[in-house]
Amino acid sequence: MIYLTAAAAGHVNFTDLGLHPDVFSVGFFTLRWYSLAYISGILIGWWYLLKLLAQPGAPMAKRHGDDLVFYATLGIILGGRIGYVLFYAPEMLLHPLMILRLWDGGMSFHGGVIGTSLGIILFARKHGLNWLRIHDYVACCVPFGLFFGRLANFVNGELWGKPSDVPWAIVFPRTVAFPLADPARHPSQLYEAGLEGLLLFAILWFAFWRTRARYYPGRLVGLFLVGYGLARFTVEFFREPDSQLRAFAEATGLHMGQWLCVPMIAGGAYLIASSAGRRQRIESIAGMESVA
Repeated sequence: MIYLTAAAAGHVNFTDLGLHPDVFSVGFFTLRWYSLAYISGILIGWWYLLKLLAQPGAPMAKRHGDDLVFYATLGIILGGRIGYVLFYAPEMLLHPLMILRLWDGGMSFHGGVIGTSLGIILFARKHGLNWLRIHDYVACCVPFGLFFGRLANFVNGELWGKPSDVPWAIVFPRTVAFPLADPARHPSQLYEAGLEGLLLFAILWFAFWRTRARYYPGRLVGLFLVGYGLARFTVEFFREPDSQLRAFAEATGLHMGQWLCVPMIAGGAYLIASSAGRRQRIESIAGMESVA
């Protein structure tokens, strides 16, 4: 009955879109859209980072870019996976080999943020650089990965939203137990792609290129933390909680993702508010002119 109602209302059926998690398969090798999203986000973010470093007052030289990408990528993968296990699937600790099965999916953005931050700190210590200013520049590049990652979630037909009758709702398959019919749902993956990817990138682009925010250590990464935290916190109201954490959401009133955003928003607000006190004459690592 629910399915018929959704169809009668003109909602799009996900299976009619012809989307598939795999890009192509050759022998034993399969390239998935989720993997391609990670690769695209890292490569485009790397390209954009080099453009940012070409501007006056950069916290490091372009030659540091390759090394930083290695540290950041390692932090994304390890932090994202460990974060997923700790925050969303602690039962995997009883089966350690499952943690290594990255191809089965399961990555936490909040864990990735922690892992990337640790990677940047190690990188900065190795080269004697200002780790907070490097965070500012890297933060401007992260929305690329968020945008592609959420699009991949949509293509995979995962992390869908709550049932809804809005005209753009989509009927995703296998969202309820058989024999119940699948209801139309919010395409929350696209909401997140728009807010965490496009809008957040636009905000950081404006702050970097049209203001002097990059000369106030911590201001850009603070904007990122607040922007992402608010976007994710909002979209979670339209998103179905993870099945294994539904009881947690009902007991606490918020999803796990929302609780994890609270310290992000608070930390970001602190970095923005305190950034003026860290303002100093910036000497460019790349050998360009200093900025008073």
